[in-house]
Amino acid sequence: MRVHIATDHAGMELSAHLITALAAKGYEMVDHGPQSYDAEDDYPSFCINAALAVVADQAAGVDALGIVLGGSGNGEQIAANKVKGVRAALAWNLSTAQLAREHNNANVVAVGGRQHSVEEATEIIEAFLAEPFSDAERHVRRIGKIATYETTGDVVE
Repeated sequence: MRVHIATDHAGMELSAHLITALAAKGYEMVDHGPQSYDAEDDYPSFCINAALAVVADQAAGVDALGIVLGGSGNGEQIAANKVKGVRAALAWNLSTAQLAREHNNANVVAVGGRQHSVEEATEIIEAFLAEPFSDAERHVRRIGKIATYETTGDVVE
């Protein structure tokens, strides 16, 4: 699986750890930055580029997911969710990570680097990457309604 990762300055140490740890587990890691620490960096471009890459890969039939990191993960999740076709979920424990994939077929996970130890954050992200979408009809239907709104602006009851 290809995994696109991006961060802001607050998640750089966690990002570096994840790139190494997940590559060792066989994931193809693609780093969307930043490449150097800057406390004044603007994370939206990094996160949007990672999200765009996930959507492009998935459209091309590539098995791909994304990770966006920050201090809280909130801004990074918001930025990623602006990309058409992205369902980014903020995960703060194993259950929220697994449910994001199982019920929502989230394709990007956001994690707050200042909210967790490196070990805990790694477990959350590994749980997200490993969990399959359930393909349950009710979840497919709900995701379809979100996609309809995203593409047409129509709210489906």
